[in-house]
Amino acid sequence: MAESTEPATSSPSKTSPTQPPPWDLTTVVHPRREPFEHGLLPIPKLIFSDPTQTLIHLKKKLLEQSSNNRVDSDAIAESLQISIEHARLVIDTIASVLPSETEPLVNSVPGENDAVGVDVFDLVLFLYVQTYKKLLPRTHKDSAAVSDVWPSTSAFDGYLSALSPLQLVRSNSRRFMPSQVDEEAHQLSYLQKHLANILSLLAEPVEVEGEESLVLTMDRFEHLGFLLHFGNKGSGGNSLSQMSPFFENLDPEMPAVPVPAAHVHDWLLQSIASALEHISDHTSSKENGPASPSDRDVAMNDACTVKVSTRTRSTSFIEGVSKSSCVKHAPDIKGSSIKVLNCQESAIYILAPLRYATVYGCSDATIVLGAVGKAVRVEHCERVHVIVAAKRICIANCRECVFFLGVNQRPLVIGDNHKLQVAPYNTFYSQLEEHMNEVGILPTVNRWGEPLALGMVDHHDSLSHPAGVSDVQAESAAQMDPDQFTNFVIPNWLGGESTGSTENNPFTLPDAYMTSQLRNQKNLEEIRQLLREAPLEESRKKELSSGLHVYFKDWLYASGNIRQLYCLQGE
Repeated sequence: MAESTEPATSSPSKTSPTQPPPWDLTTVVHPRREPFEHGLLPIPKLIFSDPTQTLIHLKKKLLEQSSNNRVDSDAIAESLQISIEHARLVIDTIASVLPSETEPLVNSVPGENDAVGVDVFDLVLFLYVQTYKKLLPRTHKDSAAVSDVWPSTSAFDGYLSALSPLQLVRSNSRRFMPSQVDEEAHQLSYLQKHLANILSLLAEPVEVEGEESLVLTMDRFEHLGFLLHFGNKGSGGNSLSQMSPFFENLDPEMPAVPVPAAHVHDWLLQSIASALEHISDHTSSKENGPASPSDRDVAMNDACTVKVSTRTRSTSFIEGVSKSSCVKHAPDIKGSSIKVLNCQESAIYILAPLRYATVYGCSDATIVLGAVGKAVRVEHCERVHVIVAAKRICIANCRECVFFLGVNQRPLVIGDNHKLQVAPYNTFYSQLEEHMNEVGILPTVNRWGEPLALGMVDHHDSLSHPAGVSDVQAESAAQMDPDQFTNFVIPNWLGGESTGSTENNPFTLPDAYMTSQLRNQKNLEEIRQLLREAPLEESRKKELSSGLHVYFKDWLYASGNIRQLYCLQGE
């Protein structure tokens, strides 16, 4: 896809502004990671060869149609020439990555996003960010090794050989994956390059001494909070205007005076340059000095440690767990987001309320996520069972995975996937409903069985894609056969010290799955009754019970539920 036009290196104003005040650059600027990690959609019609001019025209058209600067899916579909289904997906995606908790779209209940509508300025920023190209890992030198990892070839095999979970484990993957610092620098560089264009989408023209100039009102300035924030405590907290030199210490009784866009441009450029310099100095000090514990690869015998650093700002990590279990509750999670990376043959329990969650590069694992109020992304995983209650989930480039879902929006399936299954949510823990209420997940809405498949090619990576592949739809996910559906039991000793009121699965099972569950429970109870009533000596009963246990373990292996044994055995 074509990149956007090169932004001007000068101010977006047509006239020379007055001398700006001295900037206070003591607080570091950071990109908001959410639009770049959870807000990109592989829909070709959302990516423009000349985004600035196209979006200025689109903004003007939409504002003329709206009395309150908000538009619904009908207006978006007509303006962008996309389907209503994709227009609704655009609104839902924007809602999941907006920074303000007071924004009406963020607070709307599932199914009402379209009625609330999206702010036109948030929409144009979201559409502009669709030009972003993600930072790619370095390709693994042993690309031929893909043949013993993935079950079939694809247009991406030269790339996926570096990203296959098993290949990642074999090759000490973190040497080939971008670090959080690398990604942040890449996102800052993108904003630096496109800043003038972005400001031109928010600014208003005014007459200054007979010439046109661009200014930003405080309201328009606040929309920049969609893309960046200041400080090390994540994107929440103070508004962007409170952190700027332009609108601080204003008289609440007086309207804020618009600021020349040139001043904002210069201030942000200096802030971004300072942040990039800070990152460069930090990286150089790591390369020249001894590696800190947080920079090293996670040793397998210490892999269950959740690592948190100030650079990642409110994101916790679970990395490299192998052939063991890992349990984390709300007090163990620093911040509101978590990333589970490169875990294999393990059971991971994250029984906590979260805003965002990412599962990346895992294989042969069962991962239970508590309640995720914004978005979950599962990418480059194979033979993984994911159990999650969430507002929305995106599945990308996965193989032979099963997803047990309680989701308020349709599961999104993108990229190169094979043999995926979806099933209703199948577990609970004592605080689940409390956590769901905290992050705004409705148990009465579960769209687990309505996966929406988009394109197989991700237009946001930097690969040159084979001709004719860009419009191919991703392989969707099949619904699990109800006869294969089973409850997943989280052992009581994993529930933590605090207790909650949840005693059953809060999501109602469809009839076929409920029938299967009741039948399995009945069969289990009949076996228990027969065992109790069997005219056998106690020693023989123990032998029979042991034999049944062996057959149960064999079934766990055959059904793919063997990962739960790691926890059941107390490993």
